[in-house]
Amino acid sequence: MVRLRLVLCAVLLALALLPGRGSAQSSGPAGAPQAVYRLDTGDKLRVTVFDEEDLSGEFEVNSTGVISLPLIGEVKAEGRTLSELEQAIVAKLLNGYLKNPRVSIEVLNYRPFYILGEVNNPGSYPYVSGMTVLNAVALAGGYTYRARKDRILIQRNGADKDSATVVGERAAVLPGDIITVDERFF
Repeated sequence: MVRLRLVLCAVLLALALLPGRGSAQSSGPAGAPQAVYRLDTGDKLRVTVFDEEDLSGEFEVNSTGVISLPLIGEVKAEGRTLSELEQAIVAKLLNGYLKNPRVSIEVLNYRPFYILGEVNNPGSYPYVSGMTVLNAVALAGGYTYRARKDRILIQRNGADKDSATVVGERAAVLPGDIITVDERFF
């Protein structure tokens, strides 16, 4: 019995000491830290205002970065996290509309990501949660024979090409990313 307790304690201690355990930051593939998801144009959301069915529904972040809600009108969504958007909607509803609004938001469809360069079918593809660069390449029909697999660039949040980061095949892909597979010369 004592031996079983010692083994159990050792296992629990080993689990507690694993990298990333107890960390406030979530991890993506290969232990890479995930960025906090920020909304942008093209994201489709389900907004639920509890006990107010007429105020709830599905809304898309439009080209100006806002969603238009019944009663309160436009609310800026671009650049905000889900919880920040929830707080903004609650604040607008508290301003003369509801006494104690409770709001929940979920992303129904993420904006697409783009893959360019030395893949068989470059273009825009729907984002799937947990996607890696290798998954994105597979969706795009695989590498061409000229692909330089050790030089894959990712541009985040619509940044310019000069700020692109060189990543490996196991790097996480986020909605709106632009992935470029460079050409090899030999």
